[in-house]
Amino acid sequence: MSRAPSSPDDRGMVAPALPTGGRSVCSADAGEPNAPALDAMVPAADGRAPSVRDGAEADAPAVGPEKRAAVPLDPPHPRALCSENSFDCLAQGYCAMLSRERTRSAHTVRAARTDLEAYGRWCVREGRDVTSLTHRDIRSYLAFLDQARYARATIARALSTIRGFHRWLFDGGHAQSDAASFMQGPRASRHLPAVMRPAQAALLLDAHRVDPLPVAPTREEAIALRDWAILEFLYASGARVGEVSSLRTDALDLPHGQAKVMGKGSKERIVPLHDLCLDALMSYRRLGRPVLVAGRDEPWLFLSSRGGRMSTDALRKMFKKALARAGLPGHFSPHALRHSFATDVLAGGADLRSVQELLGHASLSTTQVYTHLTPEGLQSVHRQAHPRA
Repeated sequence: MSRAPSSPDDRGMVAPALPTGGRSVCSADAGEPNAPALDAMVPAADGRAPSVRDGAEADAPAVGPEKRAAVPLDPPHPRALCSENSFDCLAQGYCAMLSRERTRSAHTVRAARTDLEAYGRWCVREGRDVTSLTHRDIRSYLAFLDQARYARATIARALSTIRGFHRWLFDGGHAQSDAASFMQGPRASRHLPAVMRPAQAALLLDAHRVDPLPVAPTREEAIALRDWAILEFLYASGARVGEVSSLRTDALDLPHGQAKVMGKGSKERIVPLHDLCLDALMSYRRLGRPVLVAGRDEPWLFLSSRGGRMSTDALRKMFKKALARAGLPGHFSPHALRHSFATDVLAGGADLRSVQELLGHASLSTTQVYTHLTPEGLQSVHRQAHPRA
């Protein structure tokens, strides 16, 4: 199975327009951008092939999606919107359920919407009714994606959305069977994450340390204090960039040296912070943040130069500038500090379960990838634990 094409012009197939008349099939489009998405599984009618845009916060750097008109995150119940099993209506209802009942993030809902848009275009082109599809039909769709040379991870995510959609159709009485219940996608290859070495992380942080502290900081000095605090917090907590963007002032417990982070799926976790990070956070809160907030009532901890919540895009741009200032390679992303945090605490002797809790991983298998990055630590543990070592 060949993977993501270097040039999309290799896949010249023709497909019909959206089954929704060009409208989005989901009404949940609020929140931060940059969810991973299949931009258009089925090529456009002008002969151009589809492209894949990878997003952020699924533990990878991102390119933001096209801007769409803001719509309510909590639309009316789908049964109040339509009286027939049209694909548009069903997909909208499924996305509404993800947002309202399962409280999925805006990133997850946007990704599901984009997957279903592509699936709906394929159904229209093939003349299929989504409520009467069989597992063979779904296999045909997966084969279509494979022939279009999408990556295994992309196909696996599309199948995950389709599985959930068909389960929802069956549970709601829209379909006679759950056509995708036993479908299995391709096994995605695991790639070792890009990690900053401890010396590189130290160089980045030292280059942005504000010393001495300004007595009456200007706006530029306030921004420098903010950037220093953000970088220290990323490396000290292993937080995702979206978690840093949504961090509130009341989430910090500086006297006890910890912070409350809201992760994926609205799961809350407590992360400890070391003294260097606490020093940067206290300096920013005392000196830098009052200059940026300018008397307004803002609950967010990290503010933009205009005094509003600092978005994930702004955080990434700041990080790229910070890399250039420290003389480090520009391919690193803020997520590299998360990977570095996990690798360094494992190398320092932390057990895998503790690292899983600190990172907010739902599955231990996700955390296990970092064991491949710390062979010296594993050898040390093996020597200490094995009776014949």
